[in-house]
Parts: sequence; structure tokens; C-alpha cells
Amino acid sequence: MNTKERELLEFDSKHLWHPYTSIETPNPTYLVQSANGVRIRLQDGRELIDGMASWWSVIHGYNHPELNAAIRNQTSKCAHVMFGGLTHSPAIELAKKLLRVAPGDLNRLFYADSGSVAVEVAMKMAIQYYHAKNRTGKNRFLTVRSGYHGDTFHGMSVCDPVTGMHNIYKGVLPEYYFAEKIRSPFHGDWDPDDINSLQALLGKNHQQICAVILEPIVQGAGGMRFYHPEYLRITRKLCDDYDVLLILDEIATGFGRSGELFGCNHAAVTPDIMCLGKALTGGYMTLSAVLATENVGRVISDGDPGVFMHGPTFMGNPLACAVAAGSIDLLLSSDWKRNIQRIESKLISGLAPCKDLTGVVDVRILGAIGVVELKNPVELASIQRLFVDKGVWVRPFGCLVYIMPPYIITDEDLDILTRAICQVVEKVL
Repeated sequence: MNTKERELLEFDSKHLWHPYTSIETPNPTYLVQSANGVRIRLQDGRELIDGMASWWSVIHGYNHPELNAAIRNQTSKCAHVMFGGLTHSPAIELAKKLLRVAPGDLNRLFYADSGSVAVEVAMKMAIQYYHAKNRTGKNRFLTVRSGYHGDTFHGMSVCDPVTGMHNIYKGVLPEYYFAEKIRSPFHGDWDPDDINSLQALLGKNHQQICAVILEPIVQGAGGMRFYHPEYLRITRKLCDDYDVLLILDEIATGFGRSGELFGCNHAAVTPDIMCLGKALTGGYMTLSAVLATENVGRVISDGDPGVFMHGPTFMGNPLACAVAAGSIDLLLSSDWKRNIQRIESKLISGLAPCKDLTGVVDVRILGAIGVVELKNPVELASIQRLFVDKGVWVRPFGCLVYIMPPYIITDEDLDILTRAICQVVEKVL
């Protein structure tokens, strides 16, 4: 390590607060020089195959020439302009592309800053929807345990109460309704009793509940669990029966990650409100979108106060919209579904040896998501170092060692990645 690199890392350690870390015992950080394709190049010259797609967003890999060009072209025209009272072609073109592929009758779109903010926007829409209908007491939410919907305050209120650490904010954080964990796995049999908890909560409290919010099929950071599509289908019907909106958080599942373009497509259901983020821009810039039905938009607009009360400063940023439009074009112009099936097959075969390891609870794969669940939590700093030594970037959390690689990853790199996971997990156990 040269002097310059040491100085940078020392400053980072003393002054920068990284996600989910303590300033007293910070986890080691690795200084990035550049990134290209599926490889992250560190300042010291080492290269790491990225198994995380930078928290699931960089689906086309790093430094993609077409996405680079989209950014450059838009920069020469207009890097940013306020969206209040003004509009621009990147926002319009992106909306056209999104609404063209969105499920069902979603046809109103609101741009936001990030996935967490998209969840905030969706929840505000649901509350304001019933306020506009003069049903102001209908302002509570129902969700399911093991879910994750972001780290902003209202989004956190519908995250799993334990992993979301609700106890820290007790008395301040809104307290909502939580159905029991979904037990029926995606690839297994449907247990009709699985819906009982959610159905009972809806039946008893639907007069206070404005929306059910779920991650469709894949519960991401709350546990990386894949559940049966029938749960989603029945939930849609129950929401209709009880006059409750359905919000689907597609921030992690959108744009092909689970093998369908959107997670809700596995169940052939359409939500009233849908949140998109992460892969929306191919990981280039922060941007999210909230899609709603015409009915939701009309009710909010026709009631008091007659406008939807939200407006981020960087809403509809032209650079972000331009690169998002390019990312969608790249995805849809490829045989993305067959490619996801290829990745899934390689993950199934590559992670299979982990099933035989004592201390491994489960190995599960869906689309371009591979998960090895351990009996006990890992120690992040040490296991991270082992992965870096193997030339791969994998960032576990809790009991989960998982990967969600860029879609452009080759079979050879997938072999290296999965082999490294099996070797590191065996060594840790």
C-alpha cells in the first residue's frame, strides 16, 4: 500500500460513516480505482468479480459504452432543471418506456430520488387517496414479517420489526400491522393456511388499513426469501374485497432479476401502486419511480387538497432519466429472459456443494439471485477479507451469503464466483 492510498483510507476511516457501521469499530473498506464490465479494480491493482451489482443495480455492468454515451449526450444539453412547471424529453421518453412495459393499467408516474423515497411517496399516495374520499381514519398499513422497504422513517415502519429495529424508535415510529412470515416457498407447494394471518388482520382492521405493502415474490434485505405466487394472487383479491390498496415494492425485483420483468408477473397481478428503483438507471444514478393506476391519480386529484403533496428538488433529473431510458432499451433489446435462465442454471449447479456443508440451513436460487443461508451470523469484516482474497466481491449480511450479479456476467466468471462462495463458506463454518 503506497502513501497516498494509506492517507485516503485513514481519512475515510476517521471521517466517513459507511452504511450499517460503527465509527468505533469500522469495517475495513477497499479503495476503488475503477470498474469495468463485472470487475471492480482496487487502487492496489487487485481485481474483484462483482457478485453484488452494487446492491443489485448495475445490471449491465460498469462503464457500459451506451450508457456512458447517454450521460454525455444529455450533459451537453441540460444536466438538471426543476420539474415544477417544467418538463423535458428524457422524463417523457422514460415514462413512455416504463408505462409500455408496466403491468395492467398502471398509467400515472411520479419520479422520486431513491427506492426508499419511492416507498415514502407510495405510502403518502395511499393515505391521501382515502383522505380525498373523506375516509381519514383509513390511514394504517399492513405488511408481512421479513420484509424490507428502505431506511427512511416511514419506509422503515413497514420493515420487519426485529431486523428493522423498531424497538429503538418505539413511541415515535408508526406502529402498523404485520402478518406472519410466508412459509410456502416459491418452488414448493402452496399451503392454504399461509394466508390466514394476513386475511384475519384485514378482516378485523380493514376500516383502518389504507394499503397492503409487499415485496412481490422476493423478500430482499429482510431475509432473501422467495415465496409462492399464490400468496400474491390471494392478497390482490383480499385487497379488492376489503377496499384496500395494494402497493408492490419492485425496487429489488424490477427489470428481470427474478426471471420475470417484474416480480408481480409471476402471479399475474397488478398493484394499485408500484415502486421502482435500483436497476432503473442501470446503477448509474439515483432515481426511482412510483407508478399508479388512473383511479388512484383521479381520486387524489379530485379530493382535498386537490394536489399530491410531494415534490423532490431533483425530481425527474434529466441525466438520470436519460440513462434510465438507455438502460431499459439495453435490457429489452436483449434476450434477457434466456440470459437470466442461464445465470439461474449456473447458480444452481455452482452453489449446490454448499448444501452438504454442516451449518448451512438452505441454498435457494431464483433467477439471478443465489442465497446460502447459514445457521449462525457471519462476522462481516473477516468473511469480506476472505472473499477479496479470492478475487470476488460478495457482501453477506446476518446469516446470509448471497449474490445478485450483473446480467452480463459470463459462465466462467460465475464459476469463479460460486466456487469462491463454497470455499469461503466451508472455511468459515
